[in-house]
Amino acid sequence: MAAIYLIRHGQASFGSTDYDQLSDKGSQQAAILGQYWRARAIPSKFYCGDLLRHGQTLTSFVTGYQGEHTPMIIHSGFNEFDHVDILKKYNEQWRNFAEMSQAISQCNEPNKTLQKEFSQALERWVSGDKDHEYKESWSQFKTRCIRALHNIIEQELAKKREITSTGNNTKKSKDILVFTSGGTISAIVQHILQLNDRQTLALNQQARNTGVTKLLFSENMLSVDYFNNYSHLEQAGDDWVTFR
Repeated sequence: MAAIYLIRHGQASFGSTDYDQLSDKGSQQAAILGQYWRARAIPSKFYCGDLLRHGQTLTSFVTGYQGEHTPMIIHSGFNEFDHVDILKKYNEQWRNFAEMSQAISQCNEPNKTLQKEFSQALERWVSGDKDHEYKESWSQFKTRCIRALHNIIEQELAKKREITSTGNNTKKSKDILVFTSGGTISAIVQHILQLNDRQTLALNQQARNTGVTKLLFSENMLSVDYFNNYSHLEQAGDDWVTFR
């Protein structure tokens, strides 16, 4: 049996004009996770979405990990949904994202205001009523994420069958780390556990930065071992635990 660890990126810049950029805290969160991983088996492979925050999280993780070289593969199938497009289609005022972000920053509770707007925008997107308006519909997003997961699994199982057929029984780590985003992780967990969309949105809201979700797979099985483990941050102190 092999394991896939889905790792959410570190704290980014939610509400700013450039969300796709880790904060200093986000980089340190990823380094803390890397340090935590030193006690574990050496991963056999890294996969990484091609968004900047995914690559930055992987880089900081490796800095903290300081382990042996591990092959890394960029896979855009693990990219997050386009939150800017979703906000724009929800409210015309969001068509100038930079100006709207600046306006919200002047509110008494900007984070709560933005989170409320974002939650309502997500519900509109997930409803399916306006699929034709979006660059990528909720259904298309889920299909992409699930396809990316199964692409990894199929490759690993094919490699395992090849090794078995040649009689090469050398034991190697079977752990695969995927650096991705909360929406992607939630969509994959929904697929495995057969959750409804509302439950999936609730999962997404609980995802912590650098939270780890472990999947187990074999030829005939795919399951969730645990979801959103952020004990590495709790050990470092409660101030390190962030949602976005």
